[in-house]
Amino acid sequence: MLFYNTLNKKKEEFVPIVPGKVSIYVCGPTVYDFIHIGNARPMIVFDTLRRYLEHRGYEVNYVSNFTDVDDKIIKKSIEEGISAQEVAERYIKECRQDMEHMNVRPATTHPRATREIGGMIEMISDLIEKGYAYEKNGTVYFRTRKFKEYGKLSHKNLDDLRSGSRSLLVTGEDEKEDPLDFVLWKPKKEGEPSWESPWSDGRPGWHIECSVMAKRYLGDTIDIHAGGEDLIFPHHENEIAQSECSNQVPFAHYWLHNAFLNIDNHKMSKSLGNFFTVREIEQHYDLQVLRMFMLSAHYRSPLNFSHDLMESAKSSYERICNAVDNLNFLIGNAKTEAMREAEQEKAKELDGFTKRFDEAMDDDINTADAFAAVFDLVRFANSEVKEDSSKAFAQAVKDEILMLGDILGMIFEKKAEVLDSEIEALIEERQAARKAKNFARADEIRDQLAGMGITLLDTREGVKWKRS
Repeated sequence: MLFYNTLNKKKEEFVPIVPGKVSIYVCGPTVYDFIHIGNARPMIVFDTLRRYLEHRGYEVNYVSNFTDVDDKIIKKSIEEGISAQEVAERYIKECRQDMEHMNVRPATTHPRATREIGGMIEMISDLIEKGYAYEKNGTVYFRTRKFKEYGKLSHKNLDDLRSGSRSLLVTGEDEKEDPLDFVLWKPKKEGEPSWESPWSDGRPGWHIECSVMAKRYLGDTIDIHAGGEDLIFPHHENEIAQSECSNQVPFAHYWLHNAFLNIDNHKMSKSLGNFFTVREIEQHYDLQVLRMFMLSAHYRSPLNFSHDLMESAKSSYERICNAVDNLNFLIGNAKTEAMREAEQEKAKELDGFTKRFDEAMDDDINTADAFAAVFDLVRFANSEVKEDSSKAFAQAVKDEILMLGDILGMIFEKKAEVLDSEIEALIEERQAARKAKNFARADEIRDQLAGMGITLLDTREGVKWKRS
């Protein structure tokens, strides 16, 4: 299994610290609003990585945090006249709902920054004691130049940062020993949430939060640290500096980063009017379609979100779901139970689809090629499973599709929806009208159901329906 490691800028064979076990830390969202589709990409991508590792037999400890203290949360709390905690609690709940609808499994642990303040104070105190940090007027800074390997993840040179654009500097307050030093702890401002510390009543810097949460729930050294490529610098660079100076061991062996998501070939921005939340997308699409769209390209490739591409993903998703629906019909109406000899030979081909799927995923989580194997399997199902096929053969093919789909976090077998009694009665009445050759009444009922948002499909397998 190969992963592209941002740290060394090449694909490397994955070897976990502890055989059979994998520790993963993924930077989660700052919870001040509904998550947007840019947040959704790393959630979906690294949830899929976790699922695949488990498919390969690993025991995965997957940690993804909620940043629940931040300037944006405080700003929102002031605007709404409620506490920052209330803002965070609300949007953690909303985020969990969106994750569930995208079929993103809950992490092993979802730590919250505000519940880990004690550990942050301990690490900051340790960094001060070791000479890597210093306090000025209640603010604690990290001595960036004292960590000789600073820049090894982002491949930035400290001197270039110092002489280049100020936008590359971590921060630039005059009281710092060096403009590149970054904040570990800052004093509170009026109306802000705060915690007691040896330096001031205040709150932690963003970077120290993840260092401490990763250490507590995964250990001093972890297998995989992941997130969006926008976090490489300064966030992940600073995490490395803090963690390695405090713990005196490598922080993470593999660094995985997904590329940006653009909207109609432009960067997503509220000012451009092309900013979409997951909740807004759900008003138009099943979020399984969004998941399929996100996995249709390699995670390290920039992904362009557009109406046409979402429609294409929707068609692809429905093609697989329809194949599974057809298999369910054939299973339910099969005349024979056990596979015939010819079917047993055909069934041997199923392993080949899984092999191609695994080969794609082993090559740096290539979900695009993995989906190609799934579509080939669907073509196999459509051509090889027929009305005279045995139940066992149809079931084996269906199980293979669902198994590969589950690794990708895709739900290809839709749960039967419960119709209310009025709609059920109308469908039965239409069937009776057709049987009595009263086609005018049958068409009238079809139109009535259409007005209720129910589309009927007359197929050779019988009447099917879907919500419009």
